[in-house]
Amino acid sequence: MPVYENEAFIVMREVQAVAVPAGVPVTLQPGQAGYITQALGGSFTLYIEGNLFRLAGAEADAIGKEVMLPPELPPNATEDDVRELAWQQMRTCFDPEIPVNIVDLGLIYECTVSVNDDGTRHVDVKMTLTAPGCGMGEILVQDVREKIEMIPTVREAAVELVFDPPWSQSMMSDVARLQTGMM
Repeated sequence: MPVYENEAFIVMREVQAVAVPAGVPVTLQPGQAGYITQALGGSFTLYIEGNLFRLAGAEADAIGKEVMLPPELPPNATEDDVRELAWQQMRTCFDPEIPVNIVDLGLIYECTVSVNDDGTRHVDVKMTLTAPGCGMGEILVQDVREKIEMIPTVREAAVELVFDPPWSQSMMSDVARLQTGMM
């Protein structure tokens, strides 16, 4: 993915975004200008008039960027293939304030795949947050759900937010600790 950090942009059409860290939906208006502070996993963190906003990758064209393409599965994919692709999709989910994916942050506790009667799949995910009161919690849950449900054959992704065990920095991968300066 191209690097967009600190790149200026102008909103080209009315578009829904989310205020960071409050998690409150807002509508950005055409002509508003700002800077991209983070562009990871297909979504964008935008700085506009002293505030941060998260713009979903599906709305990237509103700031002149490419929309992220959906993932692909090989023919006759197994549940293991779907599970692996679900983990890959979750690695494209980022907290708008932390430039590390939620898998390396240690926020994903479980991911299971089951087959429905009609041959489609159901994916169950248990995840947590770095802090229970995080205003972006539901936004991250929605991001995980939407990215997993993009996988061919997945009918539904159930994402449960849990706080037991509580998250700690020890759950981060070495890469995440190095990237955040916590190593």
